[in-house]
Amino acid sequence: MEPFAALRPFLGPPQAPGERCELCAIPVGEEHAHVVNVETRALLCACRPCHLLFANPGAARGKYRAVPRRHLHDPAFRLGEAAWERLQIPVRMAFFFRNSTLDREVAFYPSPAGATESLLALGAWEDLMSENPRLRELEADVEALLVYGGRDGGGFRCFVVPINACYELVGRVRQKWKGLSGGEEAWQAIDSFFTNLASKCEAA
Repeated sequence: MEPFAALRPFLGPPQAPGERCELCAIPVGEEHAHVVNVETRALLCACRPCHLLFANPGAARGKYRAVPRRHLHDPAFRLGEAAWERLQIPVRMAFFFRNSTLDREVAFYPSPAGATESLLALGAWEDLMSENPRLRELEADVEALLVYGGRDGGGFRCFVVPINACYELVGRVRQKWKGLSGGEEAWQAIDSFFTNLASKCEAA
């Protein structure tokens, strides 16, 4: 029997063909919710009832967690070039989140190979947290701090986003990146992503 098949009588009329909820298998629209399998780090497409089912962190003994939908931009975020160097990330964009299974913060950056982990220097991360205490409010496993410094330098911008937004960026980079510098098409896709992201964000 498919997981959560018993919920189907309560889900309302079928939706348009497309992706399906990976928990109960009903069709979902293009703008659908997500759930994270905390143990495997898998990101699952979810219908609204299944998403709500796991909004409580204790549901399913914590194995699944609903990904929130809030998008925030923090104009007061402080991160200078020296602090970025201490984080030892080779490109000027990365995302950070707390992995509850490992019980620590982790850092990834988009690359042609996918999401690449960067070993996070503990002292550098603590310094960043001290400068930006709002980072302690991120929900473990499902929300991330996404940082972008642009391709030509300049200040870093900070966004608090659902974890699936980070993997959307990873997908764009993996699909478009060519050679060592990425190519104009890749950078246009990256810039378009952050322009669209900024339009969704509220000020933190």
